[in-house]
Amino acid sequence: MQPKTRKLTLTPIGSIHTRYKDRASAPRQPGTAAESSVGEITLLPHHNFEQALHDLIGFERIWIVFWFHKNNGWNPKVLPPRSTRKKGVFATRSPHRPNPVGISVCRLLKVEGLRITVENPDLLDGTPILDIKPYVSAIEAFPDSRAGWLDDEKAESPGQYEVEIEPDASEKASWLASTHGIHLLDLADEVLRRNPHPHPYKRIKVQSDGTLVFSVKSWRVRYRLDGSRVIVTEIASGYSTRALAIATTARRPLHDERAHREFHRRYPEKR
Repeated sequence: MQPKTRKLTLTPIGSIHTRYKDRASAPRQPGTAAESSVGEITLLPHHNFEQALHDLIGFERIWIVFWFHKNNGWNPKVLPPRSTRKKGVFATRSPHRPNPVGISVCRLLKVEGLRITVENPDLLDGTPILDIKPYVSAIEAFPDSRAGWLDDEKAESPGQYEVEIEPDASEKASWLASTHGIHLLDLADEVLRRNPHPHPYKRIKVQSDGTLVFSVKSWRVRYRLDGSRVIVTEIASGYSTRALAIATTARRPLHDERAHREFHRRYPEKR
């Protein structure tokens, strides 16, 4: 006999502000981005949350319980970025869950009123926050625990790669980050360091000359492999000047359109 289920009501206690506006730009885990970042959780007023935050300062890290607000539906089997084979969703950290509840552990930097500042979050901007709990290493850290299929596939993998950024690519990526808030190297470093080879989960293609291209939405990160070294050689727009001209004529907006137009003016295509 099936147990009776009752409807549960969850009310967010606030939301978080981060620099990650979409899933393609967000790191897969907290603290894995190439560049350090901060996030600010703002709790709702008029709920006595100021009192609830008393004594939180002093804990180095906190658990953030949140809602995957950009997801629709779920999948019983998912393909994790660290594997080439589908896994049961309950054996993964995938956001595509029956109830889209996530947990993330972050370093706590400060608490001011209803604002909690954390280091290197992996949450999208505007993510609803459901709860905050202190991380207590004495009861929550088990570094020698088995990690199931992650341990098994780690033994089969060639190991972590070293990512190097050539000066030209570094200059372009820095300009995009500082001028338009587009942090391409965050995700690229995380993905390529783990496994730079083509994978169904990642938009990586091998070019005719043997170089590889990792697509981050409408942007391209070109690189080559040298043993265990991943050498990023170029950052490029995914739109040609002709495609931008057609979009202007058709009055059809493109992803990051302003950034792409300024990028082309600053870094003209080589003939």
